[in-house]
Amino acid sequence: MPHTLASLVNHTALKLTVLAGEDRLDVPVRWAHASELIDPVPYMEGGELLLITALKLDADDEATARSYVRRVARAGVIGLGFAVGVNYEDVPPALVTAARAAGLPLLGVPRRTPFIAISKAVSAAVAADQYRAVTAGFEAQRELTRAALSAEGPAELLARLAAHLDGWAALYDASGAVLAAAPDWAARRAARLAGDVARLRERPAPASAVVSAADGDDRVELQSLGTGRRARGVLAVGTGAPLGTAERYAVHSAVALLTLTTERSRALQDAEARLGSAVLKMLLAGEPDHARAVAGRLYGGLLDAPFRVVVAESFATDDAPALPGRAPSAVLEGLADAMDSAAARTGEAVLAVPEGERLTALVADGGAAAAACARYAAATDDRLAQRPKIRGDRTARCGAAQGGEGLAIGLSAPTGPAATATAHRQAEQAQSVARRRGRALIEHEDVAAGSVLPLLADDAVRAFADGLLRALREHDATGRGDLVASLRAWLSRHGQWDAAAADLGVHRHTLRYRMRRVEEILGRSLDDADVRMELWLALKATAGPSGD
Repeated sequence: MPHTLASLVNHTALKLTVLAGEDRLDVPVRWAHASELIDPVPYMEGGELLLITALKLDADDEATARSYVRRVARAGVIGLGFAVGVNYEDVPPALVTAARAAGLPLLGVPRRTPFIAISKAVSAAVAADQYRAVTAGFEAQRELTRAALSAEGPAELLARLAAHLDGWAALYDASGAVLAAAPDWAARRAARLAGDVARLRERPAPASAVVSAADGDDRVELQSLGTGRRARGVLAVGTGAPLGTAERYAVHSAVALLTLTTERSRALQDAEARLGSAVLKMLLAGEPDHARAVAGRLYGGLLDAPFRVVVAESFATDDAPALPGRAPSAVLEGLADAMDSAAARTGEAVLAVPEGERLTALVADGGAAAAACARYAAATDDRLAQRPKIRGDRTARCGAAQGGEGLAIGLSAPTGPAATATAHRQAEQAQSVARRRGRALIEHEDVAAGSVLPLLADDAVRAFADGLLRALREHDATGRGDLVASLRAWLSRHGQWDAAAADLGVHRHTLRYRMRRVEEILGRSLDDADVRMELWLALKATAGPSGD
């Protein structure tokens, strides 16, 4: 418990008397300082008991006394100690009146009590308080360590920490989701801090921040967990007042213990990732029996039910050109964290294999990880929609972007171990379509059930189409006919001369002549089905918004 003015007054050896401010004696005393300066404010830090003899101060003058008391009170001085019988036989009434008016405690110091005795008493009390805080902090550290090693692990640690702080505590995972909270009601309060937690996670670890809870009742402190470039979790503690020394020791101990837990978990995750990579290679090589044997209990359950293959790629956009040796993709790390966290909360397995700017994963069909993948993609699409459209279509084609990184995800149809290679190709095809369409996620079912025409937006297809039709367009540009429009009408009518001629408003013999000219110019026969198909797709690929 901190030393206060009341403690000094009750100190039997000091024999201090209270002359003003009787109702403010419970203020903690940081230090006792003697000064005879007319203006000691520049040398004050706040929280001091200022000891004076009024050697240079005209303490009998009401205006002088009032100005002096106001000045030191504004500087944070918590009380005045006046030496009786040194320069004044008694405490000047003007000083007493000024202290009472300012609400500043005024203590009478008898002549036989030297100022050094008061300073020693305060110093001893401060040292004892610090010792108690350090001792309490070490005891809290031992208690939290035992909790971290218990069967409940982080949950028990949070419960002990909340009790020690007389507040609440919450633990967030790498995706920002609340993993545990103590007491139980704190989970709702912690969930309202998701935005603050997300901003802290974007800063390099270690990082901390002090925020206000949504209801404004708590002082909430956030501490990142982890030793790497990105935070592996966040600890939140809510208290009714700023943390004291003992409480600060407890929080630092909790951060250290939780960081060790997360880093140890990360090492296990790395080992699991290496095992998952081996399982995936066996599945793609058509060796499902060997893959099951290696998967064991870790991934065996995932292979026993229908699963989907996820292929995700990140790529530099115009805003962030690719740099050699750049750090791993933040968007892929965020996607992996989101799927892992969602799966951990439901107890399902996720097999994720990161490879540079690509992430391949097997997730349970209809499971929490697949749903988290869809939510992450939707959030990425929302961020892209909010970005300004610059550089015309080129920006729109760069894929769903986040902070200068593009993200495209392909999701296969439900499959089993024996058909993993086919599902992987489906996911790759869907991922390619997602990138071309500027979407964060495309499912293979959407590609298979949709039209092939959107695929013609590829630049290579456009270039081929322009080259195929260039001679016809150059012919039409001379005003010698309308071969492109005639070809389009004829193909759209499946080679029916009368119907196509009617659409063009010409005689069918005229249309026959034009189609012969098309064959002559292109050097290809319209009787060939492949030629007709290529010409029709070329017309579609180069058509404008109106279909021209």
